[in-house]
Amino acid sequence: MSSPEVLIQVLRSEMRAADMTYKQLALRLGMSESSVKRVFSQGDMSLSRLEQICKAVGVAMEDVLRQAADCAPHADTLTLDQERSLVRDPKLLLVAICCLGHWTLAQIIEVYAISETECIGYLVKLDRLELIELKAMNRYRMRVSIAFRWIADGPVQQFFRKHVVDDYFGGRFDGAGEALLCVHGRLSNPSAQELVQKIRQLAAELARLHQDDQRLQASERDGFTLLLGLRSWEFAQFTAMRRSAD
Repeated sequence: MSSPEVLIQVLRSEMRAADMTYKQLALRLGMSESSVKRVFSQGDMSLSRLEQICKAVGVAMEDVLRQAADCAPHADTLTLDQERSLVRDPKLLLVAICCLGHWTLAQIIEVYAISETECIGYLVKLDRLELIELKAMNRYRMRVSIAFRWIADGPVQQFFRKHVVDDYFGGRFDGAGEALLCVHGRLSNPSAQELVQKIRQLAAELARLHQDDQRLQASERDGFTLLLGLRSWEFAQFTAMRRSAD
């Protein structure tokens, strides 16, 4: 993640801590909400604009710059050993996924049958696995990047393939905000690589929207899962209908 992106993430984090929405920030700056969102999405602002935003949020610009400078580059994936540790304990994997969704300790134990003491223990384990950095009052910050992904065909993907895929595709995909597409095409390798890049951009956009919506009440949000795949593949029954080489 580049320095401007880190700075924007710090600002968004400070806004969440202040329970401030883009609309509220826009009112304090005397700007339209769309203009404020554009400033954040483009990640391009002058020092004077940064100072205005910091003042409106109620944080010192020096503190924001220091936080951004202290942010070490985050990994996009875990190691094989880290993923193996997660899949050994489904509850640990559950808490890890909740953390990737920025759930609080209170939200986790309210929804799932996990005691507070047990959940804190899992947060400690995730801190040791370097997925999160556990802070005072059982708060945490992520130690993986916004572009985080599971290792291709790694332990977590294998776990999902075995236990999750059938359940996921068992849905109707006809609810609000749901869609299921299966599109076929014959592509060159460069075209396929271009499409993979666009898929990664879409995943990053989902992560951005997820962060923006953290300011909304829990009742205004729901869990959505984007499952994307692209591979050179043909349905086995169709392959069996191919003409023989002879």
